[in-house]
Amino acid sequence: MARLQRRYICSECGHESPQWMGKCPECEAWDTLQEEVTAREKPPSARRNSPAGKSIVAASAVPRAITEVAGEEMPRRSTGIVEFDRVLGGGIVSGSILLIGGDPGIGKSTLLTQAAYSIAVQQEEPATVLYLSGEESAHQVALRANRLGAGASRFLVGAETDVSAALQHMQHMQPSLVIIDSIQTLYDPELESAPGSVSQVRGCAAQLARFAKESGVPVALIGHVTKEGSLAGPRVLEHLVDAVLTFEGDRQHSYRILRAVKNRFGSTDELAIFEMGEHGLTVVENPSAALLAGRPREGNGSAVTALMEGSRALLVEVQGLSSRSHLASPRRVVNGMDPNRVNMLLAVLEKRLGLKLAEQDVFVNVVGGMRIAEPAADLGVALSVVSSFREQAIEPSTLLTGEVGLSGELRAVGHLEKRLNEAVRMGFTQAVIPRRSGKKPERVTGLKIVEAETLLDAMRASLLPAARISGS
Repeated sequence: MARLQRRYICSECGHESPQWMGKCPECEAWDTLQEEVTAREKPPSARRNSPAGKSIVAASAVPRAITEVAGEEMPRRSTGIVEFDRVLGGGIVSGSILLIGGDPGIGKSTLLTQAAYSIAVQQEEPATVLYLSGEESAHQVALRANRLGAGASRFLVGAETDVSAALQHMQHMQPSLVIIDSIQTLYDPELESAPGSVSQVRGCAAQLARFAKESGVPVALIGHVTKEGSLAGPRVLEHLVDAVLTFEGDRQHSYRILRAVKNRFGSTDELAIFEMGEHGLTVVENPSAALLAGRPREGNGSAVTALMEGSRALLVEVQGLSSRSHLASPRRVVNGMDPNRVNMLLAVLEKRLGLKLAEQDVFVNVVGGMRIAEPAADLGVALSVVSSFREQAIEPSTLLTGEVGLSGELRAVGHLEKRLNEAVRMGFTQAVIPRRSGKKPERVTGLKIVEAETLLDAMRASLLPAARISGS
């Protein structure tokens, strides 16, 4: 009988320790070391999963010249959902393993159910899809599929939590895609720890990854998230998979955003927007129009900026609100972008333009559940706050894009032509851009381009009526 080996692994950074400690010596997080029990010899399940007891190293793993390997094409299978394929880089790669995370009830199971149905009924190459659920019974999954209109004979459903039994189903049926809902519910009976622990999640994911690489069958995992929004379980889980997708959005709103955090077979910059309805998720074909829907035309505190998400530009509304504070320490509430970036912009407005914001509560909100990570939105954020503070609306057909420096100067942004073309497509007639924009954009029909050197110049060009700025 094999001897058991106990060790303790940090769920945050993956640091291993021979004994339990209250504080991880590597990342200094408290109560993150979790026990893992393993056998010194290779467990029987790993030998069963390897055909005829052979080595788990596939024949294709024999080293070859890189010129030979680079010339091979990676076969992909379309999910039948155009935007889903875009985020994946063109479809699901054979033998890959991907992880989809998101808040409970956000639509992860719905998305994969619709993708499974689309693959099962494809006209050119119909395929068998195996959906194994550890959180719901097969009857519950079937009820959801019927509600979505996703019933098909090649769409196989099962309820299983034992990873060994799940692997046997996968080997016996040889589907074209396997969906595991969720990885935290699977367990290996040869490990003593409870389902969802570090050792169980890592061990089960490793066996599924081994199956995917050996058989060429792609495996999609649904994962839980923590209260901070990051994927639950050990970080090694993200290293085992080929792609990590996050499904974001507010359950109180209909829009859902799918983005890639990691993708070994494509870009991590692409984004897909869906709308949750009575019959499941539908693709939002014009994201800019959806994000700008309901925008007030005459109200102050509203600005439109352009973001680059992968290869396309999106127009997003940014709202700012400045209100006199009755607190000793005025509030700074930010939703949809880095609060430190907003605090920096407020400091620039107060120092360089003389706006007295120290006694004001300031609220900044990115509409539609979008999250801004690039500095090209600085100008829109700053002017939305100024518009509210001075109670002067921004010209509603004006696009604002540019990075704001600490001296109040405007700096260049990338992909300017794509941003301007998207503004024209959405009916905007004016764009305020940095004068230092590097390569000058070509003349855009129907769009008046105003080049501003400083934040003050941008204010004069966009506020209605023209504002009297202190220091002017």
